[in-house]
Amino acid sequence: MSEHRPYTYVTLSMRPDSEPHVGVSFHTPRLQIRAGLLVSNPRPYLEFASHEANVHISTTGAGPVTDADLDIAREIFNAAARYLADCELLHTEESAKDATDTAA
Repeated sequence: MSEHRPYTYVTLSMRPDSEPHVGVSFHTPRLQIRAGLLVSNPRPYLEFASHEANVHISTTGAGPVTDADLDIAREIFNAAARYLADCELLHTEESAKDATDTAA
C-alpha cells in the first residue's frame, strides 16, 4: 500500500509578454479555511491557508460587493458542495472496499 503524504505545491510561471501565473495546490489535512467580514473596510473574505501558502479571496478591487462578486461566491459555494459530495462518495466506496478486503 502506498503512503500519501500531505503537501502544498506552489508554482509561479512568468513568460515574456504574458501575465504572471501563480498556482497553489493544497494536498494536506492541515488546511485551514476561514471566512468572515473585514471590519475596517467592510467586505467579505475567504481564506485557504496551510503552513506553506495562503490564498485570500475577496471583492473586486477590495471594494463594495458587485454582481460579479456574487456570481463568484455562488460558484465557490457550488464547487465546495460538489467537492464534499465527491469526497463522501469516494470515502464510502473506499470504506466498503476496505471492509470487504478485511473480511476476505
